[in-house]
Amino acid sequence: MTVSFASSNMSTNSTLPVLHLKAISKSYAQTLVLEDITLSLRRGEVLALTGENGAGKSTVSKIICGLTSASSGSLLLNGQTYTPSSRRDAEAQGVRMVLQELGLIPTLTVAENLLMGHLPHHLGWLDKTVLRERAVQQLNKMGLEQLNPDTLVSELGIGQQQMVEIARNLQDNLQVLILDEPTAMLTPRESTHLFQQIAELKAKGVAIIYVSHRLEELQKIADTVAVLRDGHLVDVRPMAGVQEKDLVQRMVGREVDDLNTQAARPQGSIALQVEQLSRAKAVRSVSFALHHGEILGIAGLVGSGRTELVRLLFGADKADSGKLHIHRHHKPVLTITPNWVNPLTAIQAGLGLVTEDRKSQGLLLPQSIAHNISLGNTARITMGGFVARVREKLLASKWIKALAIRSFGAEQAVATLSGGNQQKVVFARWLEKDCDILLLDEPTRGVDVGARSDIYAQINQMASEGKAIVMVSSDLRELMAVSDRIGVMSMGRLVALFKRGEWTEQALLEAAFTQA
Repeated sequence: MTVSFASSNMSTNSTLPVLHLKAISKSYAQTLVLEDITLSLRRGEVLALTGENGAGKSTVSKIICGLTSASSGSLLLNGQTYTPSSRRDAEAQGVRMVLQELGLIPTLTVAENLLMGHLPHHLGWLDKTVLRERAVQQLNKMGLEQLNPDTLVSELGIGQQQMVEIARNLQDNLQVLILDEPTAMLTPRESTHLFQQIAELKAKGVAIIYVSHRLEELQKIADTVAVLRDGHLVDVRPMAGVQEKDLVQRMVGREVDDLNTQAARPQGSIALQVEQLSRAKAVRSVSFALHHGEILGIAGLVGSGRTELVRLLFGADKADSGKLHIHRHHKPVLTITPNWVNPLTAIQAGLGLVTEDRKSQGLLLPQSIAHNISLGNTARITMGGFVARVREKLLASKWIKALAIRSFGAEQAVATLSGGNQQKVVFARWLEKDCDILLLDEPTRGVDVGARSDIYAQINQMASEGKAIVMVSSDLRELMAVSDRIGVMSMGRLVALFKRGEWTEQALLEAAFTQA
């Protein structure tokens, strides 16, 4: 399908599209993943590129930024043939991309990552003073004045790393910027800073392709929306006046009830009692009770201690003090203290964790979907001490169907899946584990609206079966829709706890900005 569009924000000094894709197609292993994509992008325009996971958004983006090449078709940049041989080649020509999977080097500082490729030097030595000054300027663009440029990236939370990655790409020669799910790990405050920067880039004539599943933010910033489905361009239209429900239907080919509010669930008995849990300044004297059949949402700004809290509950990090009292069915209460808690004891006690960083902490990327889902579930796929491959494949096939994981089958390597489908594989592992207490850290990050609906259904089903769930999310709409209670973290403390019917978005935000 061939579609072109014109921008209301076109630069006055040029009528040529800054970027033009003509009949772009892409095949992997004789499987067609993109077919005949034709688009034109003009200066100062924000194009929202949307579609389900696996629809082809990331493939289009990677072709534009030189990470992969098209099987057929052509690209033009400023009217000239554009065939980037690599990401660095594309960046040299002013085309940059912020990937879902961050490209920062964790052993280097924030400043060194920001200026990578053009580090200032004097007589062959790194000029640290100039490096720091330029890094501060880049950080200020993203509203990150409080972030120390000398901090190692490995010491930052995933949300802060996302902000640094975006800041790294705001270079002077920028002509086209691709943002792939840039707010997936950001809170409203950080997202607002990003949107302000996008407005400034538009005013300077930078063309932006904005890939996101958060349709409400597309309506705020996009001039035009292009919808992909199964590798085909099915619609391109001005964003003004487009309804969210219409976009969803074009994306998935059916109506989807997304973020339906839940009726208040009856509160069950206590499943987990957290008592004065602390770790340095990251988590400070946090106490709360989690009940069977309850979804407890955890909100807060990036760096507030949300992720650190769930990692302590799971034993992934070691607490300085505090206790966990786990109330197991028909068994004595299990009290866990910091001197011996670890992920193994947590799993044995009935806890599971879906991490926010699926690539480094949640998946074995070279391994198959079947291997990844069966991790932690070996008892269900073994016979006589050996893995029964048929059982493993059947197990994976069950969850591929249940969560609508877009793949070629259970044997496909997880590394070849889209980010959202990788997240569903992590989720499937813990759903199969059948934990009594499930800790979810950004469980729908990078997941499209159709798949999100499937995940919400699974979460609600678990709650109805008496499971206790802690759910961390940067998306307040999501938390307000699915939670029974919402706790708000600020500066390492649990500063507020709201019941359903008591909260408003304003109240949650005010609590998040509390100086604990």
